[in-house]
Amino acid sequence: MQKLHSKQQQWMPVLFLAPAVILFVVYVIFPILQSIWLSFYEWDGIGEKTFVGFRNYIELFEDYQFWVALKNNLYWMVFFMLAPPIGLGIALFLNQKVMGIRLVKSMFFFPFVISQVVVGLVFSWFYDPSFGLFNKAIGLFGMEPVAILSDENWVTFGIIVAGLWPQIAYCMILYLTGLNNLNPDQIEAARLDGAHGWKMLRHVILPQLRPATFIAVVVTVIGALRSFDLVATMTSGGPFGTSSVLAYFMYEQSIFNYRAGYGAAIATVLFLIMDIYIAYFLWRMLKSEKA
Repeated sequence: MQKLHSKQQQWMPVLFLAPAVILFVVYVIFPILQSIWLSFYEWDGIGEKTFVGFRNYIELFEDYQFWVALKNNLYWMVFFMLAPPIGLGIALFLNQKVMGIRLVKSMFFFPFVISQVVVGLVFSWFYDPSFGLFNKAIGLFGMEPVAILSDENWVTFGIIVAGLWPQIAYCMILYLTGLNNLNPDQIEAARLDGAHGWKMLRHVILPQLRPATFIAVVVTVIGALRSFDLVATMTSGGPFGTSSVLAYFMYEQSIFNYRAGYGAAIATVLFLIMDIYIAYFLWRMLKSEKA
């Protein structure tokens, strides 16, 4: 009976995990494999598929618009990395017990709960050269109005700023959760050893916030690489495709140009970039923990 009971205990985790694993395979793994398989075909989404091998990938790497979209995604990744440190700074500021701090927290939390489409619309009005607050503000310094979303040099950075607004709020929430779970014994011991300010933050608080940092960085990178909503809402990839990113370029080719196979090739490249970056970050994190 005891052996039977121990065997049942061994199988219980498998039984509980099985539904989640099945759903993950059906709705995540299978679509990924299907997209990779589709990238080797020419297909308009309706008729017969034609096998073309690596032709979609060869065409992709010769496509000027692909390199523009990839460059913009790199801009998104670089500037989105501002979200974790800014979110940490705001979390440290908000992690105080003073009157009215809950109201202030809710104001910083607000961007995270609203839709990306709404964020895009708000920033489109904010950048409007006729009545937008941005141009009203720079006008106070004697500067001429700037049409951010119509300027090929500034449009991508304008959209990135709009994306940073909710992303910083998300990172702030992660760090606030981490700060609430700090080990008070370690903090007290550090204070007795004379650690304050920067030393306390660097040697005591930040090591305990490493899990929150990992999640913040991974989610921020994924958010930067799969950026779509704001580009579609604010510019539709314009002007002249200069603000397009890989996710929007994939959507444009698949839906508007009826090239599902070509769109799948773009999706596969984007997926590989995500995998390589996250694998590298995991390796660095595991290496630092072993050191």
